[in-house]
Amino acid sequence: MILQDEDITTKIENDWKRLNTLAHYQVPDGSVVALVSKQVTAYNAVNNSTVSRTSASKYENMIRYTGSPDSLRSRTPMITPDLESGVKMWHLVKNHEHGDQKEGDRGSKMVSEIYLTRLLATKGTLQKFVDDLFETIFSTAHRGSALPLAIKYMFDFLDEQADKHNIHDPHVRHTWKSNCLPLRFWVNMIKNPQFVFDIHKNSITDACLSVVAQTFMDSCSTSEHRLGKDSPSNKLLYAKDIPSYKNWVERYYSDIAKMPAISDQDMNAYLAEQSRMHMNEFNTMSALSEIYSYVGKYSEEILGALDQDDQAGKQKLAYKLEQVITLMSIDS
Repeated sequence: MILQDEDITTKIENDWKRLNTLAHYQVPDGSVVALVSKQVTAYNAVNNSTVSRTSASKYENMIRYTGSPDSLRSRTPMITPDLESGVKMWHLVKNHEHGDQKEGDRGSKMVSEIYLTRLLATKGTLQKFVDDLFETIFSTAHRGSALPLAIKYMFDFLDEQADKHNIHDPHVRHTWKSNCLPLRFWVNMIKNPQFVFDIHKNSITDACLSVVAQTFMDSCSTSEHRLGKDSPSNKLLYAKDIPSYKNWVERYYSDIAKMPAISDQDMNAYLAEQSRMHMNEFNTMSALSEIYSYVGKYSEEILGALDQDDQAGKQKLAYKLEQVITLMSIDS
């Protein structure tokens, strides 16, 4: 039996014509199916004149554009009505929106409804990997390696600055730490794995990683996210998991705060060791040039700050920086 999108058995109810499905043909589970070239039946031959004037085959619009979300599929309705006969086509879901709404919007909503179950299934498949990633990032113990000294040193510095300026709101401290590490570094790595791995990131992968990155950002936020039926599906997808992730983030910051403080000597030794290990991996002259472009732009502010700092005054850093600026201006 050859299955057709439309034939003499196609059902029409109240100006709605439903494209034939496996259920319509009563095809049982376990049946063997095969793709064959499109058949020209007597029914199709009679209706070809009408079909060719509208859209060749309404159902073909569903399968013609199978590229990325930014292809024609997102701008073209999945099933268009037959304007001459007034019959509206439908496959799995009817479009009940008002006629003045854009056809593309109706098609997009239909796609989201059809693929919602697949979206949930994919989320379930990836759940363990997302959990493992978040737990590794937001853990001082289950990370495979010791917490870098720089993270402890930086977080302690932020706490010191909060104490210095009488900022006792824990949400502010939490936000500072989130902005300087998870949201500045890790989100960038999650959304752009090609920065670390020699891989090609296609548009579908990019869309999936954006959902994970958005969940990561929501987990670092201290505000409550009120979700409703009109909320984006990517936010609804992990709505039940985000409270647990938020607890992980808070525990991570708390565990780091309880760790022994890092002395300036230990930090300097750590940085010197890192510099030695990666001595031949970076273009130091290029890095110095980038730093100097920043120094040149804000030279007055930097020199003023160095003059007011006791430690910088002991090392005469302001005087040394002025010498560098003078030397660079002569060379230029």
